[in-house]
Amino acid sequence: MTRTTATLVGFVAVLLWGVLALLTVGSAPTPPFLLNALCFAIGGTLGLIWTAASGGLGQLKAVPLHVYLMGTVGLFGYHALYFSALRLAPAAEASLIAYLWPLLIVLFSGLLPGETLRAGHVFGALVGFAGAALIVTGGAAGFDAVALPGYLLAMACAVTWSSYSVLSRRFGTVPTASVAVFCVASAILSLPMHLIFEETVWPSGGLGWSSAILLGLGPVGLAFYVWDIGVKRGDIQMLGTASYAAPLLSTVVLVLAGVAAPSWSLALAAFLITGGALLAARASLKGVP
Repeated sequence: MTRTTATLVGFVAVLLWGVLALLTVGSAPTPPFLLNALCFAIGGTLGLIWTAASGGLGQLKAVPLHVYLMGTVGLFGYHALYFSALRLAPAAEASLIAYLWPLLIVLFSGLLPGETLRAGHVFGALVGFAGAALIVTGGAAGFDAVALPGYLLAMACAVTWSSYSVLSRRFGTVPTASVAVFCVASAILSLPMHLIFEETVWPSGGLGWSSAILLGLGPVGLAFYVWDIGVKRGDIQMLGTASYAAPLLSTVVLVLAGVAAPSWSLALAAFLITGGALLAARASLKGVP
């Protein structure tokens, strides 16, 4: 597989994540850890079936334990935080803050061997975080203190996923099949957390169950496998740049579905986050100081 092909494969994950917020809202009122368990069980089981069918189960034994731990923390931690954020804050705003992860990938990738963090990266980060600040303060509407816990969880999402993605680059020889183990482990971790902290509320009706199943098949399933290929074998800087389409796509989907109302402050925040990300990418790709 060429570097360009791997990058395009990784971008499929971005398209799938564009509907993550909408499907998460559709799965309500299922609590976060139960939703985690359901979705990761689907994504992990299908991954193991595919691995077994392709004769790749044996290679999983050679994967170091610390890689499994890193992958599980990345997947389990990010989605537990994400689902919780969308329960505690408006979906569009929480989703946009969480989608600062593409910008952070570009920044963190500057710490990788052979990469350099430039002034353009820092300036792009400031512009992107200005967009997040606009969302948190509610624009002209003012600061919504009630939603602050959700906003903070969404920010933790961004840090968790960007860290996981950049660290994955350091383990380029680890087979993508290992993602199936990450998913299964995340499902197993989610179950006791659900039993301890949550009341069991299954997805409601056809919409709830279809949303949960689609989450497990796509944004919380196939997306992880193609993303792993992209960040390990593709151009991580270019993939990070392409990922900046995700917050706009996610917000447009929410607005079209009637979950979020269009507003100038939301549009400006999306513009700032995407614009800041592009500035950082330009510094990375063209070496602008």
